Amino acid sequence: MNSNTLNNILHYKNEWIKLHKLKKPLESFYSNIKNQKFLKRNTKNNPAFILECKKASPSIGLLRTKFNIPKIIQVYKKYASAISIVTENKFFKGKFKYLKQASQCTNKPLLCKDFFIDPYQIYYARYYQADAILLMMSILSNSQYVIMSNVAKKMNIDIVTEVHNISELHRALSLNADIIGINNRNLKNLSIDLKTTCRIAPLVPSDRIVISESGINKYKQIRMLSRYVNGFLIGSHLMKSNSLKKTVCSMIYGKNKVCGLTRVEDAFIVKKSGSIYGGLFFYKSPRYIKLRDCKKITSQVKLKYVGVFYNSCMKYILSRVIKLSLAVVQLHGQENQDYIKKLRSLLPKNVKIWKALPVFNNFPIERYNYINCYLIDHKNGGTGKNLIGILLKKNNVSKMMLAGGLKLNNIFQASTLGFCGLDLNSGLEISPGIKDSKKIRHAFNIIKNFPAQYILKN
Repeated sequence: MNSNTLNNILHYKNEWIKLHKLKKPLESFYSNIKNQKFLKRNTKNNPAFILECKKASPSIGLLRTKFNIPKIIQVYKKYASAISIVTENKFFKGKFKYLKQASQCTNKPLLCKDFFIDPYQIYYARYYQADAILLMMSILSNSQYVIMSNVAKKMNIDIVTEVHNISELHRALSLNADIIGINNRNLKNLSIDLKTTCRIAPLVPSDRIVISESGINKYKQIRMLSRYVNGFLIGSHLMKSNSLKKTVCSMIYGKNKVCGLTRVEDAFIVKKSGSIYGGLFFYKSPRYIKLRDCKKITSQVKLKYVGVFYNSCMKYILSRVIKLSLAVVQLHGQENQDYIKKLRSLLPKNVKIWKALPVFNNFPIERYNYINCYLIDHKNGGTGKNLIGILLKKNNVSKMMLAGGLKLNNIFQASTLGFCGLDLNSGLEISPGIKDSKKIRHAFNIIKNFPAQYILKN
């Protein structure tokens, strides 16, 4: 969205307002407006995730061809603190009826995202069940903001005040904005810079709520920005996804795996809690699982299953991959490059290969071709030994998973180290292979949330 596009949007919005004031005058629906939920209440806990329904954008075009609000909300409501609905119709293909549809599917607060320049729009948004609106400092003067803010407060509508630079922030603070949305996108040239949040957020008083908007598409970005803000507004990345639930879980929790599954009930809790992967042990181990038990798990609980092998015969690996439709083969032994190359040629193209790298006193430097992801772990895995102290030195671990000694008392710290996900096992067990459902739920709550003292404020 460049300046010309923004001007075109605002010109169209003025025409839209004139037309709708004639078609649907305020007095025709004012008496039917009700006061209801509050966004502030749901964004005070850290972190708040505002997940967005957006059909298209001027910069990308159509984001989601099958734009079904009830189906989207069905996924979002399990993970979102609030839900954003883009209602601008010409450039973003939005509709106000999407707000009403969403309100019928969830009790979560609904943020109406549009280009608000006239009080009429606020009443209109509330009529369609909006609980909050977005006011952009870039398109409103101070006097316009005051008028809009007074109407919103009268209607018990929360306001997310969007800023992109320090000047806009100072204006917003002088106008007593209490929820600050920091837009990482420069509307003049469409560039995205997540450091915008890092620059602006520390200047916001600690009694305000800060939301980071735009350009957030990775779990590691959320962990990086979590030091500065109370929450995130995520839209385009989710809307482009062909697997919405998986993408939401990956964004909020990371691409985590709970390994050593032996029971259907454990796999069910693992999936429900937000894990992407479930691990099945196919080598001599207290967590070894027979094929018939694997079939029960994989047929009843839809996770991405990872077969864990240790110096195994390739024929054995292939049989398990085919019979169980494994998504990943994880190599935990001394498999060398020749072994990996041959295995890659035999496996279906959609099956990935992960390799565990042993850690003793130093970060491993081995690298192999045909490996999609590395796991940093003690030599044989499942030892319960903590690696975090070894890994505090700077290493590029964004395409690696962390395993080994992860328990409830160190999972949060582990989640801040920059790995794409965590491999959880013995720390969530009652006994080898028997998971503790309370520990699983608690672990994923820790991964999702972060303590208030983690936020950097002045």
